[in-house]
Amino acid sequence: MSAGAFLLIIVAALVLFGPKKLPELGRAVGRTINEFKKATRDIIEDRPEAEKVEAAPVNEAPKQEDRRLPE
Repeated sequence: MSAGAFLLIIVAALVLFGPKKLPELGRAVGRTINEFKKATRDIIEDRPEAEKVEAAPVNEAPKQEDRRLPE
């Protein structure tokens, strides 16, 4: 994001909410982002161990006994 775009967002926020409501709005946004990050971390940590381990490569050559046709 360029400095001009960031400045435009700040000016628009000041016009819309006023300077007295801006700190309260910033705290609310910060809390929301922190809650989202915490929930994301919790979901990742709750995954079963089987999903965390990387799967075996798909392009492995089949074993000799696997190449036979079914009888």
